[in-house]
Amino acid sequence: MEKLINDFSYGLFFWQTLLFIVLLFLLRKYAWKPILNAINEREEGIKNALDEAENARKEMQNLTADNERILKEARMQRDSLLKEAREMKESMISEAKNEAQQQAQKVIDQAKTSIEAEKQAAIVDIKNQVAELSIDIAEKVVKGELADKNKQVKLVEEMLKEITIR
Repeated sequence: MEKLINDFSYGLFFWQTLLFIVLLFLLRKYAWKPILNAINEREEGIKNALDEAENARKEMQNLTADNERILKEARMQRDSLLKEAREMKESMISEAKNEAQQQAQKVIDQAKTSIEAEKQAAIVDIKNQVAELSIDIAEKVVKGELADKNKQVKLVEEMLKEITIR
């Protein structure tokens, strides 16, 4: 250190200081501003990238929430449509059963009516046949009874006895 103090020169010190100041001036004018600007731009770019990343993250959260909400609504709508379809199916089956029962009852009633009408027609036909047979038998019996004159007189007398005058 003593050697440095002994060899100290004011002229050299002056020129070194002057060159240092010029160097600082030149660095400030041509290097510091572009370097600081580059650093500031990079810092700004990083900040913007972080903001955009945060916005993208928030947007993704919103989209995820929206997707979940849409899925939930779609599931609810699907469930309501399925429930409505089941109810419609059950009502259609019920209506079809009721209609089938009504049609079956109509057929049964018509069959009963038809059977009753045929029964009445058969009864009338049997009565007519019985009446005809009865008339035929009565005619044959009367012919047989009235073929003889004595039997005719006897029959008339018996009828007269049964008749009472009032």
